[in-house]
Amino acid sequence: MEIYETTREIAQRKNWLLSLVVIVLITFGVLIVLQGIALFVALFLFGIDLDSVVKLMSGDTNIPNGRMALYFIQGVGSGIGFLVAAFIVAKGIDHADLGWKRQLQRLSSSKLFLTLLITLGGMFFNALLVYLNAQLELPGFLSELEAWMKEMEDQLMEMTMFLTDFQSVSELLVGLLVIGVLAGLGEEVFFRGVVQPKMHLYTGSYHWGIWITAFIFSAIHMQFYGFLPRMFLGALFGYLYVYSGSLIYPIVAHILNNSITVLLIYFAKQGMVDFDIESTETVSYPLALLGLLVVSAGIYYFQKTKLLLHEGLDQSI
Repeated sequence: MEIYETTREIAQRKNWLLSLVVIVLITFGVLIVLQGIALFVALFLFGIDLDSVVKLMSGDTNIPNGRMALYFIQGVGSGIGFLVAAFIVAKGIDHADLGWKRQLQRLSSSKLFLTLLITLGGMFFNALLVYLNAQLELPGFLSELEAWMKEMEDQLMEMTMFLTDFQSVSELLVGLLVIGVLAGLGEEVFFRGVVQPKMHLYTGSYHWGIWITAFIFSAIHMQFYGFLPRMFLGALFGYLYVYSGSLIYPIVAHILNNSITVLLIYFAKQGMVDFDIESTETVSYPLALLGLLVVSAGIYYFQKTKLLLHEGLDQSI
């Protein structure tokens, strides 16, 4: 199970609404403040003016040093932002202990390798969900909403393509740090480390806790035509945490998922592999089925060997 030990009144089940309001206010406040600081620092760090930053954030990709500036803004404002928000909520508000020492003690090389296999399997199966989600069509009376959703999706995809259009190995490494490591670490500590155990407590079910958190995790990215695959990943990371008792496994899985995708994009641009992040027209059903089988078998193994704290000792069941 997740580790989130606190006796604070605000963290109790009866105060769930107040607790959620506090989480939302703190999180958005931290993200806005840190992004503002990152924007200000980027002016001097990358030698660009405020007008160029505004154009850059609006989708203008012709700004000198724009890609590196965006990496910096995203890394500080989002990756580090979620870490700071998680720390403030857990330590400042709930006075909670995530038990990092116990979480680290629950690591094993065999399960880390299995986490890699589960991540790869999840990516294969997610290709099917990406394909299905891309076929989404809303009823006619929601045509304006659908048009807005597609416009938003196109803008986000354009920004993704710009961020992953690496022009050098140094840009690739920075991209891996920001998109892979910082995003994976920050989002997992916040969503799986803080939000999920609180949802578990509020609903009384770890399944509901996992899926509600996965829904929030996907919704906050504002990518409607990638909602299902991202929610699946959120749930996968959630079950990894619950069945391992260590947040390290979902952190590793998230970093691997993002980093492998970044590397595939880079290698595709070098003509070394056939991969197109924009393609949603075809899907390999055999690979998707294989991926689902690998994920199911891996999660089943974690479930059967999950660790419980009993009288101060971890025991396998």
